[in-house]
Amino acid sequence: MTDVQRSAGAPLKRYAVWLVLLAAGGVFALTMGVRQTMGLFLSSLNTATGLGVGSISLAFAFGQLWWGLTQPFAGAVADRIGTGRVIFIGVLLVALGTILTPFMTSTAGLIFCIGVLAAGGAGMAGPSVLMAAAMRMVPAERRGFSTGLVNAGGSFGQFAMAPIAITLIAATGWANAMQWMGLLVLLALPAAWVLKGNSLQGASAAATASAAKPLGAREAVRQAVRLPSYRMLATGFFVCGFHVAFLATHMPGVVEACGLSPQVGAWALGVIGLFNIVGSLAMGWAVGRWRMKSLLALVYSVRAVAVLVFLLAPKTPTTVLVFAAVMGVSFLSTVPPTAGLVAKFFGPSNMAMLFGIVMLAHQVGGFLGAWLGGRVFEATGSYDWVWYIDIVLAIGAALVNLSIREAPLARRAVAAA
Repeated sequence: MTDVQRSAGAPLKRYAVWLVLLAAGGVFALTMGVRQTMGLFLSSLNTATGLGVGSISLAFAFGQLWWGLTQPFAGAVADRIGTGRVIFIGVLLVALGTILTPFMTSTAGLIFCIGVLAAGGAGMAGPSVLMAAAMRMVPAERRGFSTGLVNAGGSFGQFAMAPIAITLIAATGWANAMQWMGLLVLLALPAAWVLKGNSLQGASAAATASAAKPLGAREAVRQAVRLPSYRMLATGFFVCGFHVAFLATHMPGVVEACGLSPQVGAWALGVIGLFNIVGSLAMGWAVGRWRMKSLLALVYSVRAVAVLVFLLAPKTPTTVLVFAAVMGVSFLSTVPPTAGLVAKFFGPSNMAMLFGIVMLAHQVGGFLGAWLGGRVFEATGSYDWVWYIDIVLAIGAALVNLSIREAPLARRAVAAA
């Protein structure tokens, strides 16, 4: 499977399609799995450094923001110089930041390792780059399924890495465990070769067939931000980021605040990852059958109801795990329809960059979710007020997504003319 075949738009054989999807899903599994289990180390980091939950949460929150900030730029670079190179560098940065974190004793040091190196590397090897690569290489009729499968890879990583992390902590101590997690990420390096190539090659081939020239980066961004539906999509994804970052960072703390054992917190993260596989695959299947905006509104509504029920229910291990399962189904199932809508609005050209901008909105919400979780807990001794905010935001996101118009931009231009 050469670059010439890819750039010419030649159809891939079935085994090649599966190889591409497994490579993209595998990278996401390793990078997301390591990042989403960092909440298990929060208490140990606090004990070792004495910095306080609020200060350490700031490092995690900055990581959420930086993960999003890197994705539009990583996407723009991948669109032009190739996905493989960007992924290779990103994986190395994730490993380096994770391995160096136990040596940090200040908030600035934690921000640098967790929030800049590891999070930036994960952004370079993140969903905007990976899903754009998958959409570029697979047939158009399989794009919904491909985004669901890649997204499920990240979910599987969280499911698999949480038990591994808690086992390593018990066997080797938290510092050695974190460094082992950093080494595990390096298993993603071979996927960089499978995913080499860039989206402008495929876009140029498509443009030649349609006599249209692909848009440059600046014009593509200018066109996107003028589109109300694109802005609504980004607003809803902001809420998704708030929700998932709060859960990923503070779910072990929520469990501990309920008086339950740390193992319940680890299993809760694992259950979220396991059921997110189900949610991602189901959403990838549903994207080709129902309106994507309606699917997004449904996911946000489910989150609001689930959080409300969890607040009212007695806090037992069973309650926590059932709540984690429901949250898992909706955790990252927003990604396939969101990526699908970006592709539907603008086509595959500049897909990595434009989806990266939406991911940036997601991570701004993630910054607030991770940071506010720690600040609110320090101020009140409870996470309840964060849950209340989450319910309101989820309802708002459901309403915003219902207002999206799904027609492709080119069709709208013709209709307007």
